[in-house]
Amino acid sequence: MTVRVVFLGNDWWSVPPLEAIIGEPDLDPVLIVTNPAKPAGRGSHPTRTPVAEAAARAQLPLLEAESLRVGSSLEALLAAAPDVVVVVAYGEILQREVLEAGGFGALNLHFSLLPRWRGAAPVQHALLAGDEVTGVTVMRMDEGLDTGPILNQLEERIRPEDDAGSLGARLAHNGGMLLVGVLRMLPTGGVPARPQDDRLATWAPRLLAEDRVLDWTLPADAIVRRVRALAPDPGATTRFRGEPLKVIAAGVDHDASRRDVPGMVVGTDHRGVLVASGRGGVRLVEVAPAGRKRMAASAWARGARFDGDERLG
Repeated sequence: MTVRVVFLGNDWWSVPPLEAIIGEPDLDPVLIVTNPAKPAGRGSHPTRTPVAEAAARAQLPLLEAESLRVGSSLEALLAAAPDVVVVVAYGEILQREVLEAGGFGALNLHFSLLPRWRGAAPVQHALLAGDEVTGVTVMRMDEGLDTGPILNQLEERIRPEDDAGSLGARLAHNGGMLLVGVLRMLPTGGVPARPQDDRLATWAPRLLAEDRVLDWTLPADAIVRRVRALAPDPGATTRFRGEPLKVIAAGVDHDASRRDVPGMVVGTDHRGVLVASGRGGVRLVEVAPAGRKRMAASAWARGARFDGDERLG
């Protein structure tokens, strides 16, 4: 039996699982659903989602819709007659009609080991918390927020050099393989489901603009975790001489003195810019000054020509 799949997704991380489905002969992606094009970049040109671009390359039926709660969009999904609805980084709580559109229900690929990090930003929160291990989960969706029964999981170790971009890319690749394995088993009875233990649940809400701001009074390792969680996009932020400065990459450096004021620029060299924190120092490795592209922090420092008492924040 060929499984008819309706795929819902918006993010770059949605694309590897979609491509895994496209490459599997027993799976037929009959409709791809994603958000409409939105203004982006300096020229505010309409930009399609990565999922829309992937669907166009594969010449797949595509529905670009703001929401599946709108009548015409829901009708298009139902008309595709799916066997299963697959959701990867779509960002909308789905109503029962969508969850029950296919005979096999709706499956979600979530980028954590549920019930840890339920919510919109599991990769970022795993990095913020300093987790050593995360993973991917294929779950059967219900009307809650990432509360449905688990069908399969795969662990992934978080590397010291990981940021959200590199970790998310690996999880997307691994998740695609895991998802395809579950989908292929649906016609033969599927994978046994196990309920989540709600007592172990932790939450990963979407990070807001204020969550991006670095607090230099925190310990260096906490600051670096925040930089990693927000890189490469949208980036952690601070201020320098009254202007915003994105911090794209940083590391803990113990050369800063306990007497240094948090946020003070302690020194610069070929490795970057050393900044004091509440405990230890943070070595800025890559930054993006206001209105400029990302660059090595050492190159930024040469242009900045720091005075003796420069501070960030």
